Amino acid sequence: MAGLAGGLTGLSASSVDTAVRAAHARYLTLNEGANADYIPALAKVPSKFFGVSLVTGDGKIHEAGDTTEVFSIQSISKVFNAAIVMEQSGKDFFLNNVGVDATGRVFNSIEAIEQYKGKEMNPLVNAGAIATVGNIKGKSAEEVWDTIITFYSAMAGRKLEVNQEVYKSEADTNQRNQAIGKLMSAYGLFPMDPGVATDLYTKACSVNVSSHDLGNMAATLAFGGRNPVTGKQVMSRANVPGLLAIMATAGLYDDSGKWLFNTGLPGKSGVGGGLIAVAPGKFGIGTFSTKLDVAGNSIRGQRAITDINNTLGTNPLAQFG
Repeated sequence: MAGLAGGLTGLSASSVDTAVRAAHARYLTLNEGANADYIPALAKVPSKFFGVSLVTGDGKIHEAGDTTEVFSIQSISKVFNAAIVMEQSGKDFFLNNVGVDATGRVFNSIEAIEQYKGKEMNPLVNAGAIATVGNIKGKSAEEVWDTIITFYSAMAGRKLEVNQEVYKSEADTNQRNQAIGKLMSAYGLFPMDPGVATDLYTKACSVNVSSHDLGNMAATLAFGGRNPVTGKQVMSRANVPGLLAIMATAGLYDDSGKWLFNTGLPGKSGVGGGLIAVAPGKFGIGTFSTKLDVAGNSIRGQRAITDINNTLGTNPLAQFG
């Protein structure tokens, strides 16, 4: 069949386009959920925006909707901070240090830290995420930040920047994360000053991305760390499976199990309205819609990705030969 979409054997590029556009159209008028409001700047983001961007192995981008609207990456940043630490310290770092298990508690739980003295976290909940940033190597906060933003930009295929309004809004209201950072530091989970680690974590959450960027970032994971649009090998292939495993178990907050049950796809959400999902060897997808469910996940994003996944038959847990 002509025009095969890379990694989607037997499906034409037009079929992928049709699936993306149909899912976007189906949920465009869905009005469930609400913006995150505990970070004041996020409450002000217009909820009308809805973008879907799917990227295949040949570098083709299949999109619908508001795919160039930028918003803060929020907790999706945790995936890429973990990738940096794996690149610097090896794929088993989290097994031996922060942990890789779902905590069974809310994403910003302090009780979960106390229960295991900072161990048995994972890099996708706040405690593990702050510890992850605190383990990124660098001689100064500026050097660590340069590592973070350079890596994010290579994943996205363009230079990314911080949303200063969101950064200030979060920094002014992140007292709980400051406490979490100090507690994780007290248990010896990272060498960096906890105030610096928390600030860098907050800054990373405030990086502006679009669904187009998220599609590229997810696709880079889907194809073994190689950005299929730029052709650049951004991270080592050996570190990707462990990262995807953590996403599968803890990527969508308290509803990670439901998401995996419904899609089989490693994913990660952010309270800014972003959502990424990875179909290994087939595609990466990013969506943007600010209205969230009670667990903090984009409602339209979840629905659209689930539909596309079902239409294309790309649930990796349903591949039986």
